[in-house]
Amino acid sequence: MSERSGIFAGDDPFEIARRWLADAQTAEVNDPNAMALSTVDADGMPNARMVLLKEIETDAFVFYTNYGSAKAQELNVAGKAAFVMHWKSLRRQIRVRGLVTREDGPSADAYYKSRALGSRIGAYASKQSQVLESKPQLVARVAKYTAKLGLNPPRPAFWGGFRIKPVEIEFWADGAFRLHDRFRWTFDVDVRCWSIVRLNP
Repeated sequence: MSERSGIFAGDDPFEIARRWLADAQTAEVNDPNAMALSTVDADGMPNARMVLLKEIETDAFVFYTNYGSAKAQELNVAGKAAFVMHWKSLRRQIRVRGLVTREDGPSADAYYKSRALGSRIGAYASKQSQVLESKPQLVARVAKYTAKLGLNPPRPAFWGGFRIKPVEIEFWADGAFRLHDRFRWTFDVDVRCWSIVRLNP
């Protein structure tokens, strides 16, 4: 599509996403990798929260969490998710819808090991999404696991990643008078290639 030039140029949507994220890392003050993740529960009730994107693979987007959390349970039930990354400073956003699988192998081990020690201990101490009686109770659990696990805690089995493999990606950039530029990439599983259309703003 000849009109897909400039920031929209390229034949690989994941490469475009990496490029936009790199631009955001120089422009956004806080958390350029933040994304609003949407899921649905077993009753179809939607849910949304901010998480941090940790990797853009050749065909997927990866983030990490506690598998006991509400988001993880909803992802396990539905097997599908959507997210949006919005960069106000760049006036751009990426929207993704896709299928979800777990990442609980070597990549999860490596990412967990790269985290600050306090964050690794926190993964053990926090019963994510469950009711907490008081902050001192959480602090006490942190102290308990710090003493128990030492300086090199292994990744707990209940903590790991999720990989979102897109069936649809939309790249959006702000335009004058709200005449925004929008390109939607849709993956055709039968021929294993992307089709691209321009959308009305």
